[in-house]
Amino acid sequence: MKIFSICGISGSGKTTTIEAIISELVRRGYKVGSVKDIHNQQFAIDPRQDSNTNRHKQAGATLVTARGLGETSILYPNRLPVDKILDAYEREGYDWVVLEGVDCIKIPTIVTAHSMDDLAQKWSDMAFAASGRISSEIDGYEGKPAIDATTNVQQLVDLVELGVYSRLPNFPDECCMVCGYSCNGLAAAIIAGEKRRSDCVADKGVELLINGRPIKMVPFVQEILKNALVGVVSTLEGYEKGCDIEVRLSDNLLQQQTQ
Repeated sequence: MKIFSICGISGSGKTTTIEAIISELVRRGYKVGSVKDIHNQQFAIDPRQDSNTNRHKQAGATLVTARGLGETSILYPNRLPVDKILDAYEREGYDWVVLEGVDCIKIPTIVTAHSMDDLAQKWSDMAFAASGRISSEIDGYEGKPAIDATTNVQQLVDLVELGVYSRLPNFPDECCMVCGYSCNGLAAAIIAGEKRRSDCVADKGVELLINGRPIKMVPFVQEILKNALVGVVSTLEGYEKGCDIEVRLSDNLLQQQTQ
């Protein structure tokens, strides 16, 4: 799954740019999701204190779902980490997720602005393009192109497809850095053209799925699991060096071990 963000101050053409990009990605056959960060402490999906869903929460339900005829809203009683939200999109098989107003993770970014001062204020080492109102006045900024989504969305989405890489695992710095970078450092190096997504080694080793859900493991943990598994399997008939090994534990077996 690939993710990127659109950032910019209010009135800079941010939402218009997002709408155009999403529509073009969908036209190209992708499954697209979006995340909108709302910087308002008073915001709530269901703000009414006397609503049934709010009464459920007040009674102690830690997860409340409101299912209507046209939509379903799952109401968490806390602010979820962005990575946990993105995990849900990944489990649902989304190709792309576009984030608006999210600045707490280091991901490829398109900056919208309506003046050069605004552009400089919002620009970062993760920016790979400028858009919004300012893009009708300039061709580029800091060596990156400026493309107006309202008049040339196909070119902008071509750039998105080319420049946005598959989601990095976002491990804490102390847990990995096998590639020589933190996940944030590698992200910036990819945007700068100094590294490639394939330089991340965290998804090249052992793949672990629980109930079909991929579990992220730092290379150190992958190495432990691989060595333990190969150490056992290599003694069995049929093993060949370099072969694919797949192990499945059924629910019945796991239940027997815990009884």
